[in-house]
Amino acid sequence: MSNQTLSHTFHIPVMGLGYTVDTPIKVAKYGISSVVSIMDDHLLEDMRKIYSKKYVREFIPIPDSEDDYRAKRITAYLDLTQSLVDEQFKKLINEDWKSNIEFRKYLELLPDKSTVASLFSRLATASSTEHLQLKESIKSQLTIGSIDVNIMTKVDKINIDKSGYELPREYSDALSALRGFAKSKVKGSVVFSAGMNPALYGYAAQFSEFYPDQNGEISKGIILKVSDYRSALIQGKFLAKKGLWVSEFRIESGLNCGGHAFATDGFLIGPILEEFKTKRKELYQSLYQTCQNSLISNNLNNLKESHTFKVTYQGGLGTATEDSFIRKYFELEGTGWGSPFLLVPEATSVDEETLDRLHKAKKSDFFLSHASPLGVPFNNLQTSSGEAQRRERIEKNRPGSPCYKKFLSNNTEFTENPICTASRQYQILKTKQFEDGEIEVDELEKVKEKDCLCEGLSAPAILSAGETPRRNLTAVTICPGPNLAYFKGTFSLKEMADHIYGKFSLTTDAERPHVFVKELQLYASYLKKEFETKITEKVAKKEAYLEKFRSNLIEGVSYYQELICSVQLDSEEILQKMKEQFSKIKSEIELSSKSVEASLT
Repeated sequence: MSNQTLSHTFHIPVMGLGYTVDTPIKVAKYGISSVVSIMDDHLLEDMRKIYSKKYVREFIPIPDSEDDYRAKRITAYLDLTQSLVDEQFKKLINEDWKSNIEFRKYLELLPDKSTVASLFSRLATASSTEHLQLKESIKSQLTIGSIDVNIMTKVDKINIDKSGYELPREYSDALSALRGFAKSKVKGSVVFSAGMNPALYGYAAQFSEFYPDQNGEISKGIILKVSDYRSALIQGKFLAKKGLWVSEFRIESGLNCGGHAFATDGFLIGPILEEFKTKRKELYQSLYQTCQNSLISNNLNNLKESHTFKVTYQGGLGTATEDSFIRKYFELEGTGWGSPFLLVPEATSVDEETLDRLHKAKKSDFFLSHASPLGVPFNNLQTSSGEAQRRERIEKNRPGSPCYKKFLSNNTEFTENPICTASRQYQILKTKQFEDGEIEVDELEKVKEKDCLCEGLSAPAILSAGETPRRNLTAVTICPGPNLAYFKGTFSLKEMADHIYGKFSLTTDAERPHVFVKELQLYASYLKKEFETKITEKVAKKEAYLEKFRSNLIEGVSYYQELICSVQLDSEEILQKMKEQFSKIKSEIELSSKSVEASLT
């Protein structure tokens, strides 16, 4: 991807399978970048059919019987998306600007001090010659938002053919998704999340789209979503040794985010961002040199010295002040705003019933659950229709879900072929284990918390388009971060953009803690539960683990206490409140660790 001046300082991260599946079609024409999950080819095929009908495009289905159907469906949907966005953008910049509502909207969504807005304000008084020059200058600076795709590296099931034989490795879920993206016409990057997958990263080396052309430009970029600097360095070097350049590191809070929550060992986002800030040049030079050496040794085109290298942050941001401070102090190129956009129908696909449930939800309804079959904590909503369905099935003595898509089938405890822990088959087998006295009730209850994310996270996109999901599976699972509890209502795209840029505020809850405080609260609560779990399980290395976690949290609090004394984070009132909150939580962590030490001796 070439260096380009982006219109906005924020992007919309991937949310579930369906919540941002068509977000680029809605916002890319305004210069807003977003991320589409390409893990569910069934959903992408359904959405291609819906949008082909809406925009009067030919739709030729790609059946399961077709060779490499998964990758082909992904390519077809991405090609349609890029085509629609290009068409929208061409219309936006070429029609008469005075009467062009979409062009005006583009300008209104921009930050107040944007170059484009400044140039446009001069048009009214410009001479005819200058008017033409200004118009061309404006056109050159209007950009389409990047259409990025997400591949969750842990979702990489090996597939089988109709005869029951394993297909070659390149037909696994993640590798076929990457192939579908690489072969598409979409202009964007692939975002790898959930850790390193050597097979997937090695497979990326087979596609010329990820390598520099004769001008040193890369047509499709690679973005890594990481939780800390060490992860960025390890994964970045692995790719660089193959001549693959990482154009952006997206740092995400371990717990203060939506979807799956990959908790760090007590490392807080402030110190993590500080390390990136301090070691950024070192990281760039190390990866650049490694990547360049690999390209040279393989007789491939070289990178440009000024090639794109960005660091951004996402997770729990709720005010313009937080956004501005994090970008400027930690010298970041941008931020990701996820969960709040679930309340913006112009940007995401949330069905009306689920929107209503979000509006009525209390803070206590947002919780960290065991719903994910991946075994990773999962942000959830107590009042979602998906949760209601899960509980209803348990009450009817039919726990678990029918398993049609099988994306998360990874358990071989009872079967030769992997099955999903949220499936009815697995949960019935687990219930029998309990009835036979082989497992405790706590283990069974945790298993029954598993839910079908494949259907629940894809249904809202179909429902919000006015259609019915396949097999009439309409229960919705939604995965907002805890930050969404402080946003109430349904908002326009302009209202959310204005909120992010500080033109006015959509959050009025005075009790909302600062993003740094909220993350600390989440980690302190997580640590407390870990204390209780480790005492119960009597894990051999529990003392070292708990001490490391506690120590990292205490160091993080000390970092924040020094930070708020040296820089202007927010208003004096908020700063004073933060000081009190940090001090209180620090004392609670120290006190809880002492009580655990007493329990362990």
